[in-house]
Amino acid sequence: MRPALNWEEYELIDATKGKRLERWGNTILVRPDPQVIWNTPRNSIYWDKADAVYHRSSSGGGRWEYINSVPKEWTISWKDLHFLVSPTNFKHTGVFPEQAANWSVYMSLISNAHRPIKVLNLFGYTGIATLACLKAGASVCHVDASKGMVMQAKKNSALSGLQNSHVRWIVDDCKKFVQREYRRGNHYDALIMDPPSYGRGPSGEIWKLENDLYDFVQECVKVLSPDPLFIAINTYTTGVSASAVGYLLSSFFSQNSYKIKSEEIGLCVSSTGLALPCGNTTLLINEG
Repeated sequence: MRPALNWEEYELIDATKGKRLERWGNTILVRPDPQVIWNTPRNSIYWDKADAVYHRSSSGGGRWEYINSVPKEWTISWKDLHFLVSPTNFKHTGVFPEQAANWSVYMSLISNAHRPIKVLNLFGYTGIATLACLKAGASVCHVDASKGMVMQAKKNSALSGLQNSHVRWIVDDCKKFVQREYRRGNHYDALIMDPPSYGRGPSGEIWKLENDLYDFVQECVKVLSPDPLFIAINTYTTGVSASAVGYLLSSFFSQNSYKIKSEEIGLCVSSTGLALPCGNTTLLINEG
């Protein structure tokens, strides 16, 4: 596993009995996590000092129980990037902290490329990967189907002083956008994608990762430049392993200059020193 490091304003304090105890800046949240399958004793006094606890509903979704006053949104930082934390009705906060394991990689690859890099960030969510790439000197096209998520990504870029960087903010279906970019003749040197496990399109189309990822990657490969720097695919579906995604990528890139790494990423648990798995990342890196 590759854990997310360099966090000061986020901390996974403890994890047990299907729940995470987390510090987001000065705010303590408790959220459910299906990966926390152990029933060990609680190892922190902060379980009883949480500011808010998310409760799942048996009918789907859930709600936040606010024990103390919690702002609608607040700012935290990772390295020199600043972004909003905003608890939602679906337990998410606008930040996936384990992705810091990847932000560092993107920044290093772009900084060391010694050439202009155009990045296509698909399913870009609230844009922290976009900010990392911009900070490293790349130009970025950020695409997400949710107007609200793209608006928050723009806010995050302003908080990080990157609002005047070379970035395009696109609200669109990712597959349709990629197909149009191909017809326009636009190409990119790096590709980041964080596709959902399951979803429905605006016309009722069903997306299922294990059924649709290959065809989607096949479309994306068409908009890559002749010498792409890297591809990163993040997956959370337990039925699709990182190695399977690596095998998928190898079917498109068989040259010796490309190296594929398929790994779990996760978060260190402060109270135990162990690491919580939080999904998989498959990276294809051009080492030529």
